[in-house]
Amino acid sequence: MRLTQWTDYTLRVLMYCAASQLRTQPVTITEIAESHGISRSHLTKIVQELAARGWLETTRGRGGGMRLLVSAHELRLGDVVRATETDFAMVECFETSSNQCRLSQHCQLQWVLDQATQSFLTTLDQVTLADLVSPVSVKAQPLTWIPGLPSLSAKG
Repeated sequence: MRLTQWTDYTLRVLMYCAASQLRTQPVTITEIAESHGISRSHLTKIVQELAARGWLETTRGRGGGMRLLVSAHELRLGDVVRATETDFAMVECFETSSNQCRLSQHCQLQWVLDQATQSFLTTLDQVTLADLVSPVSVKAQPLTWIPGLPSLSAKG
């Protein structure tokens, strides 16, 4: 699974705003565009959507910009990803109207991938925007490895 560029940029905008909450001046689209090397017009569309969702407050004109409208401690990554991703159909059989797979009646792949997607979203639901921008996240834990899989230190 790969998140879309739209979701990636959305998360960057929200994280930038969360990390800048103590500033007196609001964050600008130009500032984020230059910081991340992203098109200003693309970010403008994202900021408009975030404002429409009630996650950002935007102000036009001189001295304008954007600020988080919700607490970074309340905004969960799962909510952001669900709002910005349009397709969680990992394989053809997720779409019953267009499914042509001949194994569908006897296959458990759809169930396994659905469970994996739900686990992915459940993990994101446990992380807030504040967790992403805090210097030391309480959510950060060492990686654990599934028995039987090679660890990062394994050679070969």
